[in-house]
Amino acid sequence: MLGSRPVLTSLAAIPFFGALDPAALERLAAGMRTRRFRRGEVIFHIGDPGDALFVIVSGEVKISLPSETGDEAILATLRPGDVFGELALLDGAPRSASAAALSPTETVILPRDRFREVIATETGVRDALLASIAGELRRLTTHVEELHFLDITGRLAARLVRLAHEGGTPGADGSVRLRTNLTQADLAAMVGCTRQSVNKMLGQFTDDGLLRLERDGIVVTDLEGLTATSRR
Repeated sequence: MLGSRPVLTSLAAIPFFGALDPAALERLAAGMRTRRFRRGEVIFHIGDPGDALFVIVSGEVKISLPSETGDEAILATLRPGDVFGELALLDGAPRSASAAALSPTETVILPRDRFREVIATETGVRDALLASIAGELRRLTTHVEELHFLDITGRLAARLVRLAHEGGTPGADGSVRLRTNLTQADLAAMVGCTRQSVNKMLGQFTDDGLLRLERDGIVVTDLEGLTATSRR
């Protein structure tokens, strides 16, 4: 159970819970628990019962659809403050996708029974949940649009632009360092191509002066140019 002041402070800093007053936050915390996941650890599989909602305190999580051949399609990457696992609690159906930690990740977990009590009594959480679902639908709509209308180069450029806007760290020179633990294989699973194709396109983007590859990640050096590439 969550009763310590440090954990309550962490919850209050998460936008999903930010609208709650201290008393409501205490009530919510009484029915929650924390869980940490190692990098690469599966949080839940597609088809699992939906028994809890997760909120990311730290780390990064990928939501994906695995295939029978072992490949996967990555639908989204989530960061601190993001919520996942809520859909199965709303309709009672099994998990519609899998979730795994991309880095050491800490979550707070709201079990199904407490979830229904909370959304019935705490309007702040209910509103935040609706906003989270709306955001998820928008992300999926954008993902389908890119897969249907953009070529592979455009899809990769669009994904990198989105990563820059969602969690990038701006540099003094106008560059943006992507804060993500995605590998080239993960990027390939997001845009629907092979890892080799991603490697080739990243090399081309580097030659074009759009980004640079460093040991610890990707730095976008020309966000405007990369955005233009995503719209071709």
